[in-house]
Amino acid sequence: MIATANAASKPLTLVALGDSLTAGYGLAQSEAFPVVLEKRLKDLGLDVTVINGGVSGDTASGGLERLDWTVREGTHGVIVELGANDALRGIDPKITRESLKKIIQSLQTRGIRVMLAGMLAPRNMGAEYAAAFDAIYPALATEFNIPLYPFFLDGVAADPTLLLPDGLHPTAAGVERIVSKMLPSVQTFVMSIP
Repeated sequence: MIATANAASKPLTLVALGDSLTAGYGLAQSEAFPVVLEKRLKDLGLDVTVINGGVSGDTASGGLERLDWTVREGTHGVIVELGANDALRGIDPKITRESLKKIIQSLQTRGIRVMLAGMLAPRNMGAEYAAAFDAIYPALATEFNIPLYPFFLDGVAADPTLLLPDGLHPTAAGVERIVSKMLPSVQTFVMSIP
């Protein structure tokens, strides 16, 4: 674990800025994504606190509106997980992209590192909408040179055994799967924070 020695010596604070997928909708607070992620990072020897900045029902625009009071001074990095509600509501992808762009710019101006967790539009929104929406995240990651985890619900979205009865939100086991799949990317992100 030599690679983690430097990062482990400095306590870091991350904020998971997101919607119900981050907040832990339908789950005990101890089963929510930020709590599980923090535990797994600590298991790797990383002294990281992950703050739950998830608000159920939030859109990218909503996340932008509450950014300054959700991401407080002393935050070292932010995992941005927003956009699922935009896609479900059919919000113009240009609006979603602009809000996410402003979130990234604001955080970078404050010297806070950003990792983007991508989302995919439901296929029933139509091919044109899905193509425009799905392209938002890779484009922003490239434009701002930030790490991208391509699809937050990877390995969970198509598995009904890992979703609540609504078919949208992960169960506790679903959150564990998300964290397991994301952990290498988050670890690399944490290690990149000076």
